Amino acid sequence: MSVPGSESPTPLTPLPQARRRQRSPLPVVLGVAALVGLTATIAFGNLNKSLEYFVTPSEYAQQQAQLQGRPVRIGGLVKAVQYEPQTLDLRFTVTDGSVSYPVQYRGAVTDLFKENQGVVVRGEFQGNTFHATDLVVKHSEEYNVPKTQAELKDMIKSAD
Repeated sequence: MSVPGSESPTPLTPLPQARRRQRSPLPVVLGVAALVGLTATIAFGNLNKSLEYFVTPSEYAQQQAQLQGRPVRIGGLVKAVQYEPQTLDLRFTVTDGSVSYPVQYRGAVTDLFKENQGVVVRGEFQGNTFHATDLVVKHSEEYNVPKTQAELKDMIKSAD
C-alpha cells in the first residue's frame, strides 16, 4: 500500500539534445558575392577609365577605332621638327618607320629633343593629329663616369 504523495519519483530521462537551428548559408554567400561584385565593379570601372595605353604609330593605326578619343602614349622616332621658341609651339612627326603621325605640343623643349631621337608623347588624337600634353625624350644610355679630376673639370666646363 502506498501513501499518496510518497510515491517514488520516476527516474528522470535525459532530455533529447536541443535541436540546433540550421541557418541557411545562402544570405552570407549572397552578401559576400555582392560585396566582391561591387568592389570589382568600382575597381575595374575606374581602372578602365584611367588606363593609358602605350602604342607605336603602327599599333595605333591598327587599333584606331578602340583608342580614338582616349588618352594614349605614343612612342617612336622624331622627324620634321618645327619649333618656335617665342610661342613654344612644337610640331613634329612621330614615326616607327612604317606609319607616321603629326604631333602638336606647346611647351618648353629640352636640348635632348632632336630629329631621329626616341620620344614618348602623352595626349590624345584629334583627327589624325596627336595633341601632346607631355613630352618624354629618351636620352643616351651611355653614362661614363669621369676617371680623373681633369676629366671631371672638363665635363663641368663643357656643361657651362
